[in-house]
Amino acid sequence: MAYANGAFIPGAEAYPPRWDAAAAAFRTSLGERARLGLPYGHDPRHRLDLFMPHGPVRGLVVFLHGGYWMAFGRESWSHLAMGPLARGFAVAMPSYRLAPAARIRDMVEDAAQAVDHAAALIPGPITVTGHSAGGHLAARLACANAPLPAAVAERLVRSVPISPLAELGPLMRTRMNETLKLDPQEAAAESPARRTRRPSTEVIVHVGGQERPAFLWQARLLSEAWSCPWHVAPGRHHFDVIDALAVPSSRLVADLTGG
Repeated sequence: MAYANGAFIPGAEAYPPRWDAAAAAFRTSLGERARLGLPYGHDPRHRLDLFMPHGPVRGLVVFLHGGYWMAFGRESWSHLAMGPLARGFAVAMPSYRLAPAARIRDMVEDAAQAVDHAAALIPGPITVTGHSAGGHLAARLACANAPLPAAVAERLVRSVPISPLAELGPLMRTRMNETLKLDPQEAAAESPARRTRRPSTEVIVHVGGQERPAFLWQARLLSEAWSCPWHVAPGRHHFDVIDALAVPSSRLVADLTGG
């Protein structure tokens, strides 16, 4: 139960349809500034949506969705691009392969491939962010051994994991592992908190103040392992901590875009 979120959030069941509706409306509102379903690989889930700002592009933000590596896709989160777009950043939102069809190490490869593809389309600095399982992937791409081409890794100026799963070991003791199939070797290899951060990539961890203790522990663990700042958003739980991405003036968006 330590990693169960919905059971501890009032009205949790209303969030996914609300996300879907907001995302669809936002995509429609962008018109030609929304480039949808761009392939970055051969699997049907190797697709990303790219949202373009008005005027000159300052850089690229890549958002990696959550869902415990088992659920969701890029289509539910489009509206969260609103904050970075307003600050002049293009935003890429990829889907990636999910368990049980893929292992977590495969998803790390997918995330790296999506960033590489988006980087070829958008010039300038790159920020990766993501929520929950996506926060894990965002942190994993900030590791020194992340599977990114050297030229792309040099452009990755910051990573902002939101409520990340930075240490995978505890998940082996949950029912989720019947699907994830984590073993000690993969948990060690793919846990950002056990890896070395790339020195040239700034990392700022965000987490909600009303999240489950396990997520507060995960956020603090990564902060301590990497000697990077972490920010606790007062009053926010696991499902609404991401809302700040849609607010151009929020601290979260400022951290994504360099202030």
